[in-house]
Order: sequence, then C-alpha cells, then structure tokens
Amino acid sequence: MRVEFSADGIVLAGDLRVPPGSEVRPAVVLTGPFTGVREQVTGLYAERLAAEGFVTLAFDHRCWGESGGEPRRHEDVQGKLHDLRAAVSLLRSRPEVDAERIAAVGICLGAGYAMKFAAFDPRVKVFAGVAGAYNNPYAMRTGMDYQGALGGFTEVLERQDLGGAVEYLPAASADGEAAMPGDEPYAYYGTSRGEAASWKNEVTRASIRELITMDNMMGADFLSPKPALIVHGVIDRFCSPEGAEEAYRRLDEPKKLVWLDAKEHVDLYDREPYVGQAVAEVAAFLREHL
Repeated sequence: MRVEFSADGIVLAGDLRVPPGSEVRPAVVLTGPFTGVREQVTGLYAERLAAEGFVTLAFDHRCWGESGGEPRRHEDVQGKLHDLRAAVSLLRSRPEVDAERIAAVGICLGAGYAMKFAAFDPRVKVFAGVAGAYNNPYAMRTGMDYQGALGGFTEVLERQDLGGAVEYLPAASADGEAAMPGDEPYAYYGTSRGEAASWKNEVTRASIRELITMDNMMGADFLSPKPALIVHGVIDRFCSPEGAEEAYRRLDEPKKLVWLDAKEHVDLYDREPYVGQAVAEVAAFLREHL
C-alpha cells in the first residue's frame, strides 16, 4: 500500500508491504542506491523480504522520486538520515508492526546510510548491508586531487548560493561525463532493467561533493552491540570488497560477512541467483537476531 509521512516538514512517499495474516510482525526499513527510487532496487528487496514474512517499507528519500524536497535529485546526506528516522517512526506506529523488532537494510550507498543510522538510533535492532558503499573521506581522497575537487564543487555551490541555476549532470552514461560513468551502471539505469516513471537520468553536480565528504563508515564503530550482516560480491568495481571488509573489521560481534559469487555491482540490484541469495541471507539473519 502507498503511504505518505513527513520528515522535517517534507512529505515522503513510500510503499508499505504487509504479509498476509493478522499477526504482529518484525519490520524492515530499506534504503538504496545513489539516485535510486523505490520502484527500483529497494522495491525489489522490499517485495522479496515481505514474502519472507517481514513488514517492509521502501520509500523515496527527499528530493527523489515522488517525495518532496528541493533541489530535485540532490544527495542530502543529513536529510537521508532524518528520512530514515521518520520512516522508523511510521513503522512503529503501525498496528501490523512489532515496534521493538525493526531492522535497517541498505543496498549500495544505502548500506552505509543504514549502518550509520542504525548505530545512532536505539529503535533499530539489526543492520544488514548488501553490495554496500561504506563511504568515508579517508578512502575517497585516495588517488584523487581531493582539495581540487572540493574547490570545483564549492564554485558550483557558490554560483547557486548567489542565485544561479542548480547545476546537473547525467546520473549514468556509457561513454560521457556522469555521476556513475561506464557500461556497468548504464546497463542498469540506461535500460529497461532500471526503468521507473519517477526516475530521471540526472543528479545535481553538488551531489558528488556529498559522496566524497560523507562518513558513513563511522557507523561501524558505534553499531555495537547490535547484530550486523554484510553481504557483498567478490568482484565489485563500484563498491569495493575492500570497503566491505573494512566495515566488517570495524564492527564488533555479533557480525557476519557473506561473499557472493557476483561479478558486477549491479548483479545484486536485480539478477538471479544473486538477489535470491542476498535475500535469503538477510532473512535468515533477521530471523535469528530480531
């Protein structure tokens, strides 16, 4: 069912999935890939986890999809954490949900958000990340002119601060400038695989500044004693296996790391057997710890 709820006065749109039956159930809030909307990856995982017996909430973060917020298609780091807080508040208000059994599950960039959010919100009891991007500035500055990049993005923001138009670039492109360049992301976002009515192939240029300055990895240092599951592909050119290993290393017990034989990052967006394997791991972990 479609639901609407508010975070910081911004109306957010989501899909609440409730398994058949009258019993009160554990619930999962989902957050997903950079530029993603709920009809894409989070919706698929929400549907599959609902089939496993969990109430699920996939929603559009502020500035994305059918949710409110300006500028459109902008990565609002703190805003996304506030959105997750409001989403959990909604879940806890629902009669179908056991308010003391709520998990945060993230895919791709959402895994980092889910981990950081779960670390600092006592209402969330378990975290699971799939094909996760656990961004932190220390890793992001490696191999790049970090200060030069910051300078360029600051110029963009200064022009906007002084009344200029919001600057955009393509979200995905096979052979040109884009926030997610190359054949692999385009194979999902540029084809029918990632087609969604509310998704548009653009993102604010300033969103890249948010990606290189956010520190979601710190959530691993503060999540304990909550259980944590990390599921990752053995080959991933966009969300490195090394990042997943670092997050796992920084987590305390109870924790579990599962490697899947995926060869591309987007395999875990919508392809079998990888999505089925990831969902099975997440569902089993939630049943054990929620």
